[in-house]
Amino acid sequence: MASEAEKTFQRFAVFGESSSSGTEMNNKNFSKLCKDCGIMDGKAVTSTDVDIVFSKVKAKNARTITFSEFQEAMKELGQKRFKGKNPDEALQAVFELMEGKDPATTGVTKATTVGGVDRLTDTSKYTGTHKERFDESGKGKGIAGREEVTDNTGYVSGYKDAGTYDKKK
Repeated sequence: MASEAEKTFQRFAVFGESSSSGTEMNNKNFSKLCKDCGIMDGKAVTSTDVDIVFSKVKAKNARTITFSEFQEAMKELGQKRFKGKNPDEALQAVFELMEGKDPATTGVTKATTVGGVDRLTDTSKYTGTHKERFDESGKGKGIAGREEVTDNTGYVSGYKDAGTYDKKK
């Protein structure tokens, strides 16, 4: 059975990485875990510390870390974050911060419909030729709402007697 810390590790490992099996974590998600779980506090542990520790524990040309390498990293960060505790106590404290945590999606960009956007997309306020491209409900008329529909009769635009070729004058 995976420990709480290992479960959290897996949840963060697969976050935003559809191909991840949850056994290895990349630097981006490692930083996210450190941030979301409060291990990175911006004082004792900064994003730079997190990056350095990540680089230190991963295999030489690997781009990800395994859970055991992750534990090594957490031991290091734990000692920075919880000064004065021995490595194992610090690791325990870090794992307690991680317990039951999910990758936060708060603060993730959502589509905005701030006043400005509403105003720009309200077809009832359109004027001039733009206005004619929408019906009363504000639904676009598509190609029919455009003036410049190509005339494929073969006559030059502006020719007055179009369609009179066969008629005798």
